[in-house]
Amino acid sequence: MVKTYLPPQASLEREWYVVDATDKRLGRLASEIAQVLRGKNKPEFTPHLDTGDFVIVVNAEKVAVTGKKRTQKVYRRHSGRPGGMKTETFVKLQQRLPERIIEHAVKGMLPKNSLGKQLFTKLKVYAGPTHPHEAQKPKELKINTIPGEQS
Repeated sequence: MVKTYLPPQASLEREWYVVDATDKRLGRLASEIAQVLRGKNKPEFTPHLDTGDFVIVVNAEKVAVTGKKRTQKVYRRHSGRPGGMKTETFVKLQQRLPERIIEHAVKGMLPKNSLGKQLFTKLKVYAGPTHPHEAQKPKELKINTIPGEQS
């Protein structure tokens, strides 16, 4: 009889990490954040459980993209009403709500189910360099992406 692996509850301690998004490539940054949220960097990773950590992203307004994505990448949202589709380019969304760019990228890399929704609540994104989570004593998370070129 095969038993489902469940990690011991004592090993499910949640860490808090802070990531500086300044000049980091969006996709590479988002995939690293998604892995930490999911807990794939831990030996007790279990696919059907939330074993991940909290991630705080600061300086979201300074995230980098390559090529023509700055002007050609389009973000869509729909009000649910007929003709309610709204589109926005990367530049416009970065001026209006820079946090949403990273949230959108990370959410697309998480599972599309209730576990994914639960994991997404552990992501905290801030446009500027400050965040209100100092009491959690977050550790610096080094993400080695290729430095972005401003084009």
